[in-house]
Amino acid sequence: MTAPTKPPHSHSAAPRSDGPLGQSLHGAVIDWFEENARDLPWRRPDAGPWGVMVSEFMLQQTPVSRVLPVYEQWLARWPRPADLAKDTPGEAVRAWGRLGYPRRALRLHGAAVAIAERHGGDVPTDHAQLLALPGIGEYTAAAVASFAYGQRHAVLDTNVRRVLARAVTGVQYPPNATTAAERKLARALLPEDEHTASRWAAASMELGALVCTAKNEACHRCPIAAQCAWQLAGKPEHEGPPRRGQTYAGTDRQVRGKLLAVLRDAHAPVPQAALDRVWHEPVQRARALDGLVADGLVEPLPDGMYRLPAS
Repeated sequence: MTAPTKPPHSHSAAPRSDGPLGQSLHGAVIDWFEENARDLPWRRPDAGPWGVMVSEFMLQQTPVSRVLPVYEQWLARWPRPADLAKDTPGEAVRAWGRLGYPRRALRLHGAAVAIAERHGGDVPTDHAQLLALPGIGEYTAAAVASFAYGQRHAVLDTNVRRVLARAVTGVQYPPNATTAAERKLARALLPEDEHTASRWAAASMELGALVCTAKNEACHRCPIAAQCAWQLAGKPEHEGPPRRGQTYAGTDRQVRGKLLAVLRDAHAPVPQAALDRVWHEPVQRARALDGLVADGLVEPLPDGMYRLPAS
């Protein structure tokens, strides 16, 4: 099998942050960000590191418009990690509402407990300590260190990966999972100055969210369109595996959501019969309920009763 050819305008050697490409990207994108950044509550100075961390958990696979009201309610109820740590995991799941992927609520609660126990209730500033918190992976640790503390880290979410894939590599979409080559490229492009690096992280992410979008990209509004490798190559179509959107209707995810909604709305244990009413197919319903129990999102009680986790 022949090796795939590189896009005609891709930059074959990893660009340097202090090279002409890196400097031109940084300046143009950061200048654009200063003029066009959305006014989001977790970007304001009063959000603090805890507000940044909460937003990063909530924004994973969830659009800003759905996160905003839940974020505001969450911070009003639990303004510090210690406040959340004192409450039960079930209350975190209840407050998560319909954001989806509710295991994130359990992980955020676990992180709050660890922050209260290990760090005196303050979100740690050290990247390694952030990474050691339960539920925090490579992306979230880098994002909190960068956005909350202005540190120099490569922050690679889907939006940033898409910007780099198009602007530097010359392809329409990044791989399905983050690769070592993407991490190497992101580190190579990272500005040396801490403040500039943290602004670049936020600015490149915003560019991917607002302009360099997955569909209907607005190249005419892009501050780096003139040097974008994908644009210069004629915007070639994606050549990898087909990119399929996630289905929801009829899936176990939908059934799990319906079961959790019953438990969230109840402030006392719920009988099996009440859960049976939310989905007609008994095998799928039982599988979904078993999955919720296994994930720690639902606690079974004697006599066929269920509740959100109390501990």
